[in-house]
Amino acid sequence: MKSLLLTVAQILFTFALYLLGILLMGFAAFPGAILFYQVFIATGSSPIFARILFLCFAAAAAYFLFGISLILVVGFLRTVLRLNLKEGEYPVASLGAAQWAFENSLTLIIAITFMDFILLTPLAPFLYRLMGAKVGRNVQLNSKYCADFSLLEIGDNSLIGGHATVICHSFERDRLILKKVKIGKNVVIGLNSVVLPGAEIGDGAIVAAGAIVPKNTKIEPRSKFLGPHS
Repeated sequence: MKSLLLTVAQILFTFALYLLGILLMGFAAFPGAILFYQVFIATGSSPIFARILFLCFAAAAAYFLFGISLILVVGFLRTVLRLNLKEGEYPVASLGAAQWAFENSLTLIIAITFMDFILLTPLAPFLYRLMGAKVGRNVQLNSKYCADFSLLEIGDNSLIGGHATVICHSFERDRLILKKVKIGKNVVIGLNSVVLPGAEIGDGAIVAAGAIVPKNTKIEPRSKFLGPHS
């Protein structure tokens, strides 16, 4: 019976997140829809092929307006609701786990729809900060596989390489465990590497491409980490 109730609760929570996604994406699409409509009206007397071309440009511009608006809408919601994760252990069926799922769902909406277009631009650190991460100056972010932003700290001049995964959570024995990841200054997180909860990476360190940094690992400053036994 308990298992059935948990399943029903998960289904309801999932559909609630779908509804939230509809609302957030709808608000974000509104400015682009206005632009498209204005171009549609303004080109009413144009030759058909010219009108189609203008509408194609308007649709493309509307998509980018949508992406920027979505970042602002999601960031505003997170700030208003004060969604900051806290380190600790939480049962899967708990308020803490629900908040973790909710916050990461907000990030996931952007990751799926627009994140590829902001990587290696100032918009990526801006998004991380909006979602609660502590990000220093001149940080370069080239991966959309990071999560739990409000538990993430990245120092000045650091780089997260393409397809790198940085997460601050794990699931162990039906419990969600949240622990900060701290990345120092002038750090390089290599291509396809994985940084797990509780990791602390010292200033100037390099995590090699494809390396896995296990939970709670401390990497010395100015060292090169190739893997757990390096």
